[in-house]
Amino acid sequence: MIHCKKGGVDMGFWIFMTCMTALLPLTMAGFGSRFGKKPPRRNGVFGYKTTRSMKNDDTWDFAHRYVGRLWRFWGMVTLFAALLVMLLVLNRDMETVGYAGTVLVFAQLVPLFASIFATERALKRTFDRFGQRIEG
Repeated sequence: MIHCKKGGVDMGFWIFMTCMTALLPLTMAGFGSRFGKKPPRRNGVFGYKTTRSMKNDDTWDFAHRYVGRLWRFWGMVTLFAALLVMLLVLNRDMETVGYAGTVLVFAQLVPLFASIFATERALKRTFDRFGQRIEG
């Protein structure tokens, strides 16, 4: 670990916390980009798996493209916010850096979980309970 001190702050800890706050947004943006362009084949192991999304290939592809757009957007927004906040605490003490990083990581969970509710709502508006597209 890097142990150079800058203004009394362990830069190694700041770098570690910055990487940790970037992990979830980068994962969301990466999978969002992948899912939005080419959803994986329907399977029971990998992907956006809910009862509604797994009805058939049409619901599966729709759900992945929808959540993919959300994850790509929110991944980039939360990445920018995380890097901005971490830059603002660059010369602060370890407690402040740790607190900021922890708050950021938990705040990043909000759009992640909200995307599930939004995707399920979109699936419900687009498909009936049997997975057939609603006309109209």
